[in-house]
Amino acid sequence: MINPRNIEIKSYDYNLPDKRIAKYPLEERDKSKLLIYKNQGISERHFYNLPEEIPTDSLIVFNNTKVIQARLHFRKETGALIEVFCLEPESPRDYQQNFSCEHECTWTCLVGNSKKWKDGALSQTITVDDTEVVLSCERIGESGASQKIHFFWDKPVSFAKILDAIGELPIPPYLNRETEEKDKQTYQTVYSRIKGSVAAPTAGLHFTEKELQALRDKNVDLEYITLHVGAGTFKPVKSETIEGHDMHTEFISVPRKVIENILNHLKSSAAPLVAVGTTSVRTLESLFYIGYKLSQNPDAHAEELVVHQWEPYDISYSLSTIEALENIIAYLERTGEENLVTATQILIAPGFQFRLVKTIVTNFHMPQSTLLLLVSAFVDGDSLEGPNWHNIYKYAMEHDFRFLSYGDSSILFKEKK
Repeated sequence: MINPRNIEIKSYDYNLPDKRIAKYPLEERDKSKLLIYKNQGISERHFYNLPEEIPTDSLIVFNNTKVIQARLHFRKETGALIEVFCLEPESPRDYQQNFSCEHECTWTCLVGNSKKWKDGALSQTITVDDTEVVLSCERIGESGASQKIHFFWDKPVSFAKILDAIGELPIPPYLNRETEEKDKQTYQTVYSRIKGSVAAPTAGLHFTEKELQALRDKNVDLEYITLHVGAGTFKPVKSETIEGHDMHTEFISVPRKVIENILNHLKSSAAPLVAVGTTSVRTLESLFYIGYKLSQNPDAHAEELVVHQWEPYDISYSLSTIEALENIIAYLERTGEENLVTATQILIAPGFQFRLVKTIVTNFHMPQSTLLLLVSAFVDGDSLEGPNWHNIYKYAMEHDFRFLSYGDSSILFKEKK
């Protein structure tokens, strides 16, 4: 197995003209184009044909995270505009508890125009459910390039309602446009439920209820996990080799019943486990390493179960995927928890051994990105030359596919060995 530390990111470059980046979605989500990669062959259909491509009795896993209106703007008395971009909760750490806070909470944030914010609190009067609320924030510390921001307000309303009232949905920076009202709907999947992301799991944006029902009618199991997508998903790889890149860490929550269903599926069915989006892939593949940690320490705490980026490559693993999942279920039974809640920093690049996912639905990603490394790992295995991902992206470019978050999609099948 190769070690991705030595991979040169320049090998994962391609020319992406600005005109090929979809600035807006199609009016009808499922009318987007669908590239099909199977047995090294490439063809295309439309996304509404996707259920016909998924084998009967498959298990398909979606990320049900919901994008929050994470950008807040405060204006100083001098007129300077300060942007506070909420990344992840600091206190309380639990997302749902934090959103439920009615007087104060703390978040890790990016601060725009921070040089104009010397000291003291920033305040503004807002309206939440016809109630005037004075919202204030102050800097209380730093966390790398981010800052810890304490929010406090004078009326008993939830922080979730405050974000809904004045927050701005953070669309991707490469769209090079302002957020528009319709983005509040189009930049959410139809099955989004759990608030916490600052970016959408974009492969799921193509689904409508029609495709979901067609999958059910085909006896395909639909399951939902949660990974809250962080701003780090847009973080470019700036080092020459992957060794110099620090992957971002993201919150995950997987219901016990979903893990049980995945375990039963792996034991009893030859049909593939299908992941919708790279976030679902990262969550599902992280389960194996969490199960391994529990084999070493059955009483580990949630923070000890976090999957770090180099773990898949630094250890020779002897347990099976079945054993790993059984360890997680046993752990949840002991603790009485219905959800596995932890975080993952997993880096999936050529040399990675996929242990659960056999099929991926995903969009077309930025050049020199960790998402493109993931695609290459899936379709190229240990190859560092990446002929398959090159062929896929060359086909998409030559056949007028639309790229990135609001662009078209693909379904990639793992080759059977």
